[in-house]
Amino acid sequence: MIYRTHKLNELSEKNVSEKVVLAGWVYRRRDLGGLIFVDLRDRYGITQIVCDPSVYPEVLETFSSLKSEFVIKIEGEVRNRPENQINPSYDSGKVEVLVSKVDVLSESKTLPFEIDQEKNISEDLRLKYRYLDLRKDKMRKNIILRSEVCNYFRELFVEQDFLEIETPILIKGTPEGSREYIVPSRLYAGNFYVLPQSPQQLKQILMVSGFDRYFQFARCFRDEDQRGDRQPEFTQLDIEMSFVDTDDILNLLSDIVLKVFKKFSTKALSSETFPIITFDEAMNRYGSDKPDIRFEMELIDFKDFGLKSDFNVFKDILNNGGVCKAVLAKKTFTRKEHDEIEEHAKKHGAKGLSYIVFDENEIKGNASKFFSNELLSEIKTILNISNGSTLFIGAGEFESCCNFMGQVRLVLGNMLNLIDENIFSFLWVKDFPMFEIDAETGSLASRHHPFTSPKDFENFENDPKNAIAKAYDLILNGNELGGGSIRIHDAKLQKNVFELLNISDTEIERRFGHMIEAFSYGVPPHGGIAFGIDRIVMLLAGEPNIREVIAFPKDQKARDLMIGAPTPLAEDALKEANISVYIDKSS
Repeated sequence: MIYRTHKLNELSEKNVSEKVVLAGWVYRRRDLGGLIFVDLRDRYGITQIVCDPSVYPEVLETFSSLKSEFVIKIEGEVRNRPENQINPSYDSGKVEVLVSKVDVLSESKTLPFEIDQEKNISEDLRLKYRYLDLRKDKMRKNIILRSEVCNYFRELFVEQDFLEIETPILIKGTPEGSREYIVPSRLYAGNFYVLPQSPQQLKQILMVSGFDRYFQFARCFRDEDQRGDRQPEFTQLDIEMSFVDTDDILNLLSDIVLKVFKKFSTKALSSETFPIITFDEAMNRYGSDKPDIRFEMELIDFKDFGLKSDFNVFKDILNNGGVCKAVLAKKTFTRKEHDEIEEHAKKHGAKGLSYIVFDENEIKGNASKFFSNELLSEIKTILNISNGSTLFIGAGEFESCCNFMGQVRLVLGNMLNLIDENIFSFLWVKDFPMFEIDAETGSLASRHHPFTSPKDFENFENDPKNAIAKAYDLILNGNELGGGSIRIHDAKLQKNVFELLNISDTEIERRFGHMIEAFSYGVPPHGGIAFGIDRIVMLLAGEPNIREVIAFPKDQKARDLMIGAPTPLAEDALKEANISVYIDKSS
Protein backbone atom coordinates (compact mmCIF):
# COMPACT_ATOMS: atom_id res chain seq x y z
CA MET A 1 0.00 0.00 0.00
CA ILE A 2 1.22 3.48 -0.86
CA TYR A 3 0.46 5.95 1.95
CA ARG A 4 1.98 9.01 0.33
CA THR A 5 3.80 10.10 -2.78
CA HIS A 6 4.69 13.51 -1.39
CA LYS A 7 5.27 15.18 1.95
CA LEU A 8 2.93 18.03 2.74
CA ASN A 9 5.45 20.78 2.02
CA GLU A 10 6.51 19.48 -1.39
CA LEU A 11 3.69 20.29 -3.80
CA SER A 12 4.01 23.36 -6.00
CA GLU A 13 2.81 24.72 -9.33
CA LYS A 14 5.07 22.26 -11.15
CA ASN A 15 2.89 19.43 -9.78
CA VAL A 16 -0.37 20.82 -11.20
CA SER A 17 -2.49 18.10 -12.89
CA GLU A 18 -0.50 15.31 -11.22
CA LYS A 19 -2.24 12.49 -9.35
CA VAL A 20 -0.90 12.30 -5.78
CA VAL A 21 -1.39 10.34 -2.58
CA LEU A 22 -1.09 12.28 0.68
CA ALA A 23 -1.40 11.32 4.34
CA GLY A 24 -1.45 13.28 7.59
CA TRP A 25 -3.53 14.79 10.36
CA VAL A 26 -6.66 16.92 9.91
CA TYR A 27 -5.44 20.30 11.14
CA ARG A 28 -8.38 22.54 10.24
CA ARG A 29 -11.68 21.84 8.49
CA ARG A 30 -13.93 24.45 6.85
CA ASP A 31 -17.36 23.59 5.43
CA LEU A 32 -18.41 26.27 2.95
CA GLY A 33 -21.63 24.61 1.89
CA GLY A 34 -20.83 23.30 -1.56
CA LEU A 35 -17.13 22.72 -0.79
CA ILE A 36 -15.26 21.31 2.23
CA PHE A 37 -11.66 22.40 2.76
CA VAL A 38 -9.22 20.58 5.02
CA ASP A 39 -5.71 21.64 5.96
CA LEU A 40 -3.77 18.38 6.06
CA ARG A 41 -0.67 18.45 8.29
CA ASP A 42 2.44 16.35 8.74
CA ARG A 43 5.86 17.08 10.23
CA TYR A 44 6.97 18.88 7.08
CA GLY A 45 4.11 21.27 6.40
CA ILE A 46 0.48 21.76 5.44
CA THR A 47 -1.40 21.23 2.19
CA GLN A 48 -5.00 22.25 1.53
CA ILE A 49 -7.22 19.46 0.22
CA VAL A 50 -10.72 20.01 -1.21
CA CYS A 51 -13.89 17.93 -1.31
CA ASP A 52 -16.08 19.00 -4.24
CA PRO A 53 -19.27 16.83 -4.24
CA SER A 54 -20.19 18.02 -7.73
CA VAL A 55 -17.06 16.28 -9.05
CA TYR A 56 -16.55 13.39 -6.57
CA PRO A 57 -19.78 12.87 -4.60
CA GLU A 58 -18.50 9.59 -3.15
CA VAL A 59 -16.06 11.38 -0.79
CA LEU A 60 -18.66 13.74 0.75
CA GLU A 61 -19.89 11.43 3.53
CA THR A 62 -16.40 10.68 4.83
CA PHE A 63 -15.27 14.29 4.49
CA SER A 64 -18.31 15.46 6.44
CA SER A 65 -17.36 13.18 9.35
CA LEU A 66 -13.75 14.34 9.63
CA LYS A 67 -12.70 15.95 12.92
CA SER A 68 -9.53 17.55 14.21
CA GLU A 69 -6.53 15.19 14.39
CA PHE A 70 -8.11 12.34 12.44
CA VAL A 71 -5.35 10.63 10.45
CA ILE A 72 -6.37 10.24 6.81
CA LYS A 73 -5.01 9.19 3.45
CA ILE A 74 -6.28 10.87 0.29
CA GLU A 75 -5.86 10.51 -3.43
CA GLY A 76 -6.45 13.39 -5.78
CA GLU A 77 -5.27 15.81 -8.41
CA VAL A 78 -3.12 18.88 -7.81
CA ARG A 79 -4.53 22.17 -9.05
CA ASN A 80 -3.71 25.85 -8.69
CA ARG A 81 -5.43 27.77 -5.93
CA PRO A 82 -7.29 30.91 -7.00
CA GLU A 83 -5.01 33.97 -6.86
CA ASN A 84 -6.90 35.47 -3.91
CA GLN A 85 -6.65 32.22 -1.92
CA ILE A 86 -2.89 31.66 -2.10
CA ASN A 87 -1.43 31.14 1.39
CA PRO A 88 2.20 32.33 1.43
CA SER A 89 2.76 30.97 4.94
CA TYR A 90 2.59 27.38 3.60
CA ASP A 91 5.27 25.90 1.32
CA SER A 92 2.43 24.30 -0.66
CA GLY A 93 0.28 27.41 -0.37
CA LYS A 94 -0.07 28.04 -4.12
CA VAL A 95 -1.78 24.73 -4.85
CA GLU A 96 -4.48 22.45 -3.46
CA VAL A 97 -5.54 18.87 -4.08
CA LEU A 98 -9.00 17.96 -5.35
CA VAL A 99 -9.78 14.73 -3.49
CA SER A 100 -11.12 11.72 -5.40
CA LYS A 101 -10.70 9.17 -2.59
CA VAL A 102 -10.31 9.41 1.19
CA ASP A 103 -9.58 6.78 3.83
CA VAL A 104 -9.70 7.36 7.58
CA LEU A 105 -6.64 5.62 9.01
CA SER A 106 -7.28 6.58 12.63
CA GLU A 107 -9.87 8.62 14.52
CA SER A 108 -9.22 11.06 17.37
CA LYS A 109 -11.14 11.78 20.54
CA THR A 110 -12.05 15.35 21.40
CA LEU A 111 -8.79 17.11 22.21
CA PRO A 112 -8.01 18.29 25.76
CA PHE A 113 -6.70 21.54 24.23
CA GLU A 114 -6.55 23.13 20.80
CA ILE A 115 -3.52 22.36 18.67
CA ASP A 116 -4.08 24.89 15.91
CA GLN A 117 -3.94 27.90 18.24
CA GLU A 118 -1.27 29.25 20.57
CA LYS A 119 -3.17 29.72 23.82
CA ASN A 120 -2.04 29.72 27.43
CA ILE A 121 -2.43 26.12 28.57
CA SER A 122 -1.31 24.88 31.96
CA GLU A 123 2.09 23.17 31.77
CA ASP A 124 0.79 20.14 33.66
CA LEU A 125 -1.86 19.58 30.97
CA ARG A 126 0.67 20.05 28.20
CA LEU A 127 3.07 17.55 29.79
CA LYS A 128 0.32 15.01 30.45
CA TYR A 129 -0.61 15.08 26.76
CA ARG A 130 2.90 15.76 25.50
CA TYR A 131 2.30 13.79 22.27
CA LEU A 132 -0.41 16.33 21.43
CA ASP A 133 1.64 19.29 22.60
CA LEU A 134 4.45 18.18 20.27
CA ARG A 135 2.05 18.47 17.33
CA LYS A 136 1.80 22.23 17.91
CA ASP A 137 3.75 24.28 15.42
CA LYS A 138 5.99 25.94 18.02
CA MET A 139 6.97 22.66 19.66
CA ARG A 140 7.51 20.95 16.30
CA LYS A 141 9.90 23.74 15.30
CA ASN A 142 11.75 23.51 18.63
CA ILE A 143 12.36 19.77 18.30
CA ILE A 144 13.46 20.13 14.68
CA LEU A 145 15.79 22.97 15.71
CA ARG A 146 17.29 20.78 18.41
CA SER A 147 17.99 17.99 15.92
CA GLU A 148 19.52 20.39 13.40
CA VAL A 149 21.72 22.08 16.03
CA CYS A 150 23.05 18.71 17.24
CA ASN A 151 23.73 17.54 13.70
CA TYR A 152 25.60 20.75 12.89
CA PHE A 153 27.70 20.49 16.05
CA ARG A 154 28.49 16.91 15.05
CA GLU A 155 29.53 18.02 11.57
CA LEU A 156 31.80 20.76 12.93
CA PHE A 157 33.55 18.47 15.41
CA VAL A 158 34.06 15.70 12.87
CA GLU A 159 35.68 18.30 10.57
CA GLN A 160 38.19 18.96 13.37
CA ASP A 161 39.14 15.25 13.67
CA PHE A 162 37.03 14.53 16.75
CA LEU A 163 35.71 11.00 17.27
CA GLU A 164 32.20 10.45 18.63
CA ILE A 165 32.57 7.82 21.35
CA GLU A 166 29.83 6.59 23.67
CA THR A 167 30.47 6.00 27.36
CA PRO A 168 28.44 3.78 29.73
CA ILE A 169 25.23 4.82 31.47
CA LEU A 170 25.65 2.31 34.32
CA ILE A 171 28.81 3.32 36.19
CA LYS A 172 30.43 3.26 39.62
CA GLY A 173 29.29 5.71 42.26
CA THR A 174 32.03 8.29 42.96
CA PRO A 175 30.18 11.20 44.62
CA GLU A 176 31.53 14.50 43.32
CA GLY A 177 28.85 17.04 44.25
CA SER A 178 25.30 16.47 43.07
CA ARG A 179 23.24 13.58 44.38
CA GLU A 180 23.33 10.54 42.09
CA TYR A 181 20.55 8.26 40.90
CA ILE A 182 21.17 4.76 42.24
CA VAL A 183 20.55 1.54 40.25
CA PRO A 184 20.60 -1.77 42.20
CA SER A 185 22.34 -4.75 40.65
CA ARG A 186 20.20 -7.92 40.51
CA LEU A 187 23.18 -10.15 39.82
CA TYR A 188 25.33 -8.75 42.64
CA ALA A 189 23.01 -8.41 45.61
CA GLY A 190 23.75 -5.38 47.77
CA ASN A 191 25.80 -3.69 45.04
CA PHE A 192 24.79 -0.71 42.96
CA TYR A 193 25.47 1.19 39.80
CA VAL A 194 24.76 4.91 39.52
CA LEU A 195 23.65 6.96 36.55
CA PRO A 196 26.45 9.35 35.55
CA GLN A 197 26.34 13.02 36.49
CA SER A 198 28.69 13.40 33.53
CA PRO A 199 31.23 11.19 31.71
CA GLN A 200 34.09 13.12 33.35
CA GLN A 201 36.32 10.25 34.43
CA LEU A 202 35.55 8.15 31.37
CA LYS A 203 36.46 10.87 28.90
CA GLN A 204 39.74 11.46 30.72
CA ILE A 205 40.46 7.75 30.51
CA LEU A 206 39.80 8.02 26.75
CA MET A 207 42.63 10.56 26.66
CA VAL A 208 44.84 8.03 28.47
CA SER A 209 43.75 5.55 25.77
CA GLY A 210 45.14 7.78 23.02
CA PHE A 211 41.89 9.07 21.51
CA ASP A 212 43.06 12.68 21.53
CA ARG A 213 39.84 14.33 20.32
CA TYR A 214 36.55 13.03 21.69
CA PHE A 215 32.98 14.29 21.72
CA GLN A 216 29.64 12.83 22.70
CA PHE A 217 26.03 13.92 23.18
CA ALA A 218 25.96 12.43 26.66
CA ARG A 219 22.92 11.74 28.77
CA CYS A 220 23.58 12.98 32.31
CA PHE A 221 21.61 12.50 35.51
CA ARG A 222 21.43 14.51 38.73
CA ASP A 223 18.99 13.85 41.54
CA GLU A 224 18.51 17.48 42.58
CA ASP A 225 15.76 20.06 42.90
CA GLN A 226 14.37 21.33 39.62
CA ARG A 227 14.11 24.83 38.13
CA GLY A 228 13.54 26.44 34.73
CA ASP A 229 16.92 25.52 33.28
CA ARG A 230 17.48 22.21 35.06
CA GLN A 231 16.19 18.65 34.60
CA PRO A 232 16.97 15.37 36.41
CA GLU A 233 18.20 14.03 33.06
CA PHE A 234 19.72 16.27 30.44
CA THR A 235 21.95 16.21 27.37
CA GLN A 236 25.51 17.43 27.53
CA LEU A 237 27.77 18.01 24.56
CA ASP A 238 30.89 16.53 26.08
CA ILE A 239 34.32 17.38 24.64
CA GLU A 240 37.86 16.38 25.60
CA MET A 241 41.21 17.06 23.89
CA SER A 242 44.82 16.01 24.45
CA PHE A 243 48.00 18.06 24.12
CA VAL A 244 46.18 21.35 24.67
CA ASP A 245 46.15 24.24 27.09
CA THR A 246 43.43 26.77 27.90
CA ASP A 247 43.90 29.00 24.85
CA ASP A 248 43.72 26.06 22.43
CA ILE A 249 40.34 25.02 23.79
CA LEU A 250 38.89 28.53 24.01
CA ASN A 251 39.95 29.42 20.46
CA LEU A 252 38.58 26.25 18.88
CA LEU A 253 35.28 26.28 20.75
CA SER A 254 34.70 30.00 20.22
CA ASP A 255 34.89 29.35 16.49
CA ILE A 256 32.54 26.35 16.63
CA VAL A 257 29.94 28.02 18.86
CA LEU A 258 30.03 31.18 16.74
CA LYS A 259 29.27 29.14 13.61
CA VAL A 260 26.33 27.43 15.31
CA PHE A 261 24.75 30.67 16.50
CA LYS A 262 25.27 32.37 13.15
CA LYS A 263 23.57 29.48 11.38
CA PHE A 264 20.55 29.12 13.67
CA SER A 265 19.81 32.62 14.94
CA THR A 266 18.94 35.94 13.33
CA LYS A 267 20.00 37.87 16.43
CA ALA A 268 22.96 40.19 16.07
CA LEU A 269 26.24 39.34 17.78
CA SER A 270 27.73 42.06 19.95
CA SER A 271 31.15 40.84 18.82
CA GLU A 272 32.55 38.05 16.65
CA THR A 273 35.40 37.60 19.09
CA PHE A 274 34.54 36.43 22.58
CA PRO A 275 36.00 38.60 25.36
CA ILE A 276 37.94 36.72 28.06
CA ILE A 277 37.89 37.94 31.66
CA THR A 278 38.91 36.37 34.94
CA PHE A 279 36.57 35.24 37.69
CA ASP A 280 37.74 38.10 39.93
CA GLU A 281 37.13 40.63 37.18
CA ALA A 282 33.66 39.24 36.48
CA MET A 283 32.70 39.41 40.14
CA ASN A 284 34.15 42.87 40.70
CA ARG A 285 32.68 44.41 37.56
CA TYR A 286 29.36 42.59 37.21
CA GLY A 287 28.70 40.82 40.50
CA SER A 288 28.40 37.45 38.78
CA ASP A 289 30.56 34.64 37.43
CA LYS A 290 28.10 34.47 34.51
CA PRO A 291 27.66 38.16 33.74
CA ASP A 292 25.20 39.62 31.27
CA ILE A 293 27.34 42.11 29.34
CA ARG A 294 24.57 43.37 27.05
CA PHE A 295 24.48 46.50 29.20
CA GLU A 296 27.11 48.39 31.17
CA MET A 297 26.12 49.63 34.67
CA GLU A 298 29.15 47.95 36.23
CA LEU A 299 29.62 47.65 39.98
CA ILE A 300 31.55 50.46 41.64
CA ASP A 301 34.21 49.85 44.29
CA PHE A 302 32.82 51.94 47.15
CA LYS A 303 35.43 50.97 49.75
CA ASP A 304 37.13 54.36 50.13
CA PHE A 305 33.82 56.19 50.47
CA GLY A 306 32.50 53.61 52.91
CA LEU A 307 35.54 54.03 55.16
CA LYS A 308 35.13 57.81 55.10
CA SER A 309 31.45 57.58 56.04
CA ASP A 310 29.89 57.51 59.51
CA PHE A 311 28.18 54.20 58.73
CA ASN A 312 29.66 51.71 61.22
CA VAL A 313 28.11 48.73 59.45
CA PHE A 314 30.15 49.50 56.33
CA LYS A 315 33.29 50.25 58.35
CA ASP A 316 33.10 47.03 60.37
CA ILE A 317 32.68 44.92 57.24
CA LEU A 318 35.50 46.67 55.41
CA ASN A 319 37.88 46.51 58.37
CA ASN A 320 37.27 42.77 58.57
CA GLY A 321 38.23 42.04 54.98
CA GLY A 322 34.84 42.59 53.35
CA VAL A 323 33.95 44.76 50.38
CA CYS A 324 31.56 47.60 49.64
CA LYS A 325 29.98 47.81 46.19
CA ALA A 326 27.63 50.27 44.54
CA VAL A 327 25.46 50.44 41.44
CA LEU A 328 24.49 53.75 39.85
CA ALA A 329 21.11 54.08 38.15
CA LYS A 330 20.31 57.23 36.21
CA LYS A 331 16.79 57.37 37.61
CA THR A 332 14.91 58.01 40.83
CA PHE A 333 12.47 55.41 42.12
CA THR A 334 9.23 55.26 44.07
CA ARG A 335 9.19 53.84 47.60
CA LYS A 336 7.48 50.72 46.24
CA GLU A 337 10.21 50.26 43.65
CA HIS A 338 12.91 50.69 46.31
CA ASP A 339 11.22 47.99 48.39
CA GLU A 340 11.08 45.62 45.40
CA ILE A 341 14.78 46.16 44.63
CA GLU A 342 15.78 45.63 48.25
CA GLU A 343 13.61 42.52 48.56
CA HIS A 344 15.32 41.03 45.51
CA ALA A 345 18.73 41.77 47.04
CA LYS A 346 17.68 40.08 50.29
CA LYS A 347 16.57 36.97 48.39
CA HIS A 348 20.15 36.68 47.19
CA GLY A 349 21.88 37.11 50.54
CA ALA A 350 21.78 40.82 51.39
CA LYS A 351 20.86 41.82 54.93
CA GLY A 352 19.79 45.19 53.65
CA LEU A 353 20.34 47.64 50.82
CA SER A 354 21.40 51.25 51.25
CA TYR A 355 20.78 54.00 48.74
CA ILE A 356 21.44 57.68 48.12
CA VAL A 357 19.20 59.73 45.82
CA PHE A 358 20.86 62.64 44.04
CA ASP A 359 17.86 64.84 43.30
CA GLU A 360 17.91 68.27 41.75
CA ASN A 361 17.16 70.10 44.99
CA GLU A 362 18.43 67.71 47.65
CA ILE A 363 20.36 64.55 48.39
CA LYS A 364 18.33 61.99 50.31
CA GLY A 365 17.93 58.28 50.90
CA ASN A 366 18.35 55.87 53.80
CA ALA A 367 22.18 56.09 53.66
CA SER A 368 22.62 59.82 53.01
CA LYS A 369 22.67 60.72 56.73
CA PHE A 370 25.89 58.73 57.18
CA PHE A 371 27.77 60.85 54.65
CA SER A 372 28.85 64.44 55.20
CA ASN A 373 27.93 67.08 52.64
CA GLU A 374 31.58 67.30 51.64
CA LEU A 375 31.78 63.52 51.13
CA LEU A 376 28.52 63.46 49.16
CA SER A 377 29.88 66.21 46.92
CA GLU A 378 33.10 64.20 46.46
CA ILE A 379 31.13 61.05 45.58
CA LYS A 380 29.02 62.98 43.08
CA THR A 381 32.08 64.49 41.40
CA ILE A 382 34.31 61.39 41.30
CA LEU A 383 31.53 59.08 40.12
CA ASN A 384 30.22 61.71 37.69
CA ILE A 385 26.68 61.43 39.08
CA SER A 386 24.03 63.59 37.43
CA ASN A 387 20.88 64.84 39.14
CA GLY A 388 17.99 62.42 38.99
CA SER A 389 20.18 59.42 39.83
CA THR A 390 20.16 56.78 42.58
CA LEU A 391 23.21 55.08 44.03
CA PHE A 392 22.52 51.64 45.57
CA ILE A 393 25.15 50.43 48.06
CA GLY A 394 25.82 47.07 49.70
CA ALA A 395 28.56 45.57 51.82
CA GLY A 396 29.61 42.09 52.89
CA GLU A 397 32.03 39.23 52.29
CA PHE A 398 33.44 39.43 48.74
CA GLU A 399 31.41 36.81 46.88
CA SER A 400 28.23 37.39 48.86
CA CYS A 401 28.28 41.15 48.34
CA CYS A 402 29.18 40.85 44.66
CA ASN A 403 26.39 38.33 44.14
CA PHE A 404 23.56 40.34 45.63
CA MET A 405 24.78 43.60 44.11
CA GLY A 406 25.01 41.78 40.78
CA GLN A 407 21.36 40.88 41.22
CA VAL A 408 20.56 44.54 41.93
CA ARG A 409 22.36 45.38 38.69
CA LEU A 410 20.20 42.91 36.74
CA VAL A 411 16.96 44.17 38.30
CA LEU A 412 17.88 47.75 37.43
CA GLY A 413 18.89 46.74 33.91
CA ASN A 414 15.43 45.29 33.38
CA MET A 415 13.58 48.15 35.07
CA LEU A 416 15.42 50.72 32.96
CA ASN A 417 15.07 48.70 29.71
CA LEU A 418 18.85 48.61 29.25
CA ILE A 419 18.99 44.99 28.07
CA ASP A 420 18.79 44.51 24.31
CA GLU A 421 16.93 41.24 23.77
CA ASN A 422 17.91 41.22 20.09
CA ILE A 423 21.63 40.61 20.55
CA PHE A 424 23.83 37.76 21.74
CA SER A 425 26.83 38.71 23.89
CA PHE A 426 29.35 35.94 24.54
CA LEU A 427 32.30 35.96 26.87
CA TRP A 428 34.65 33.51 28.54
CA VAL A 429 35.21 33.65 32.29
CA LYS A 430 38.39 31.87 33.41
CA ASP A 431 40.72 31.44 36.39
CA PHE A 432 38.11 30.36 38.90
CA PRO A 433 39.03 29.57 42.50
CA MET A 434 40.13 25.95 42.69
CA PHE A 435 38.47 25.33 46.04
CA GLU A 436 35.67 26.69 48.18
CA ILE A 437 34.82 26.16 51.83
CA ASP A 438 32.07 23.62 52.47
CA ALA A 439 29.42 25.43 54.53
CA GLU A 440 28.61 22.33 56.61
CA THR A 441 32.06 20.90 57.31
CA GLY A 442 34.27 23.98 56.99
CA SER A 443 36.74 21.94 54.93
CA LEU A 444 37.91 22.47 51.35
CA ALA A 445 35.63 21.36 48.51
CA SER A 446 36.23 21.42 44.75
CA ARG A 447 34.81 24.47 43.06
CA HIS A 448 34.59 22.63 39.74
CA HIS A 449 35.56 18.98 40.23
CA PRO A 450 38.61 17.28 41.77
CA PHE A 451 40.28 16.61 38.41
CA THR A 452 40.83 20.31 37.62
CA SER A 453 44.42 21.43 37.33
CA PRO A 454 45.78 24.29 39.44
CA LYS A 455 47.08 27.31 37.56
CA ASP A 456 49.35 28.72 40.26
CA PHE A 457 51.32 25.95 41.94
CA GLU A 458 52.77 28.29 44.58
CA ASN A 459 49.36 29.03 46.06
CA PHE A 460 48.27 25.44 45.56
CA GLU A 461 51.17 24.20 47.67
CA ASN A 462 51.33 26.98 50.29
CA ASP A 463 47.82 28.45 50.47
CA PRO A 464 45.45 26.04 48.71
CA LYS A 465 42.27 27.81 49.76
CA ASN A 466 43.39 30.71 47.51
CA ALA A 467 44.61 28.55 44.63
CA ILE A 468 43.43 29.42 41.13
CA ALA A 469 42.29 26.69 38.73
CA LYS A 470 42.68 26.35 34.98
CA ALA A 471 38.90 26.43 34.71
CA TYR A 472 36.70 28.35 32.30
CA ASP A 473 33.02 28.90 31.49
CA LEU A 474 31.38 30.15 28.29
CA ILE A 475 28.67 32.70 29.09
CA LEU A 476 25.89 34.01 26.86
CA ASN A 477 23.55 36.80 27.97
CA GLY A 478 23.98 35.87 31.62
CA ASN A 479 23.56 32.12 31.01
CA GLU A 480 26.30 29.55 31.44
CA LEU A 481 26.46 27.59 28.19
CA GLY A 482 29.22 25.30 29.35
CA GLY A 483 32.12 24.85 31.70
CA GLY A 484 35.40 23.02 31.60
CA SER A 485 39.02 22.96 32.64
CA ILE A 486 42.50 21.73 31.95
CA ARG A 487 42.75 18.46 33.85
CA ILE A 488 45.40 17.07 36.16
CA HIS A 489 47.50 14.55 34.26
CA ASP A 490 49.96 13.66 37.01
CA ALA A 491 48.98 10.81 39.36
CA LYS A 492 50.88 12.29 42.31
CA LEU A 493 49.26 15.72 41.90
CA GLN A 494 45.86 14.10 41.54
CA LYS A 495 46.35 12.22 44.78
CA ASN A 496 47.45 15.47 46.50
CA VAL A 497 44.17 17.11 45.48
CA PHE A 498 42.18 14.20 46.89
CA GLU A 499 44.10 14.53 50.16
CA LEU A 500 43.43 18.30 50.32
CA LEU A 501 39.75 17.45 49.96
CA ASN A 502 40.10 15.30 53.07
CA ILE A 503 39.54 12.04 51.21
CA SER A 504 41.29 9.18 53.00
CA ASP A 505 43.58 6.72 51.24
CA THR A 506 40.92 4.06 51.62
CA GLU A 507 38.29 6.32 50.02
CA ILE A 508 40.69 7.40 47.28
CA GLU A 509 41.24 3.76 46.38
CA ARG A 510 37.56 2.88 46.64
CA ARG A 511 36.25 5.84 44.64
CA PHE A 512 39.09 6.73 42.29
CA GLY A 513 41.50 3.79 42.30
CA HIS A 514 40.79 3.14 38.62
CA MET A 515 41.84 6.73 37.76
CA ILE A 516 45.04 6.61 39.81
CA GLU A 517 45.92 3.25 38.21
CA ALA A 518 45.19 4.50 34.69
CA PHE A 519 47.32 7.59 35.32
CA SER A 520 50.34 5.38 36.08
CA TYR A 521 50.58 4.29 32.42
CA GLY A 522 51.40 7.56 30.63
CA VAL A 523 48.91 10.43 30.48
CA PRO A 524 48.91 13.27 27.93
CA PRO A 525 48.14 16.83 29.07
CA HIS A 526 44.43 17.23 28.38
CA GLY A 527 41.37 19.34 28.98
CA GLY A 528 37.83 19.78 27.86
CA ILE A 529 34.43 21.28 28.36
CA ALA A 530 30.77 20.30 28.47
CA PHE A 531 28.00 22.36 26.90
CA GLY A 532 24.36 22.16 27.95
CA ILE A 533 22.58 21.31 24.70
CA ASP A 534 19.15 21.93 26.26
CA ARG A 535 20.19 25.44 27.31
CA ILE A 536 21.80 26.25 23.95
CA VAL A 537 18.67 25.26 22.05
CA MET A 538 16.49 27.10 24.59
CA LEU A 539 18.39 30.34 23.89
CA LEU A 540 18.36 29.83 20.13
CA ALA A 541 14.60 29.18 20.23
CA GLY A 542 13.96 32.15 22.52
CA GLU A 543 12.19 29.95 25.06
CA PRO A 544 11.91 30.69 28.80
CA ASN A 545 12.94 27.22 30.04
CA ILE A 546 14.55 24.04 28.78
CA ARG A 547 11.35 21.99 29.02
CA GLU A 548 10.23 23.77 25.84
CA VAL A 549 13.05 22.19 23.81
CA ILE A 550 13.01 18.65 25.26
CA ALA A 551 10.62 16.15 23.71
CA PHE A 552 9.61 14.42 26.94
CA PRO A 553 10.74 16.47 29.95
CA LYS A 554 9.97 16.00 33.61
CA ASP A 555 7.93 18.66 35.39
CA GLN A 556 9.32 20.96 38.09
CA LYS A 557 8.88 18.17 40.64
CA ALA A 558 10.84 15.66 38.51
CA ARG A 559 7.67 13.75 37.52
CA ASP A 560 6.81 12.39 34.07
CA LEU A 561 3.12 13.33 33.86
CA MET A 562 2.60 11.59 30.51
CA ILE A 563 3.58 8.06 31.52
CA GLY A 564 3.11 8.56 35.25
CA ALA A 565 6.65 8.07 36.55
CA PRO A 566 7.98 7.48 39.12
CA THR A 567 5.74 4.65 40.37
CA PRO A 568 6.06 1.88 42.98
CA LEU A 569 7.37 -1.47 41.75
CA ALA A 570 5.58 -4.77 42.30
CA GLU A 571 6.77 -6.79 45.31
CA ASP A 572 8.02 -9.68 43.15
CA ALA A 573 10.13 -7.27 41.05
CA LEU A 574 11.65 -5.76 44.21
CA LYS A 575 12.36 -9.20 45.63
CA GLU A 576 14.06 -10.36 42.41
CA ALA A 577 16.31 -7.27 42.51
CA ASN A 578 17.14 -7.86 46.20
CA ILE A 579 15.51 -4.59 47.23
CA SER A 580 13.58 -3.84 50.39
CA VAL A 581 11.84 -0.47 50.65
CA TYR A 582 12.05 1.84 53.65
CA ILE A 583 10.03 5.07 53.55
CA ASP A 584 11.07 7.84 55.90
CA LYS A 585 7.69 9.24 56.88
CA SER A 586 9.27 12.12 58.78
CA SER A 587 10.62 13.74 55.60
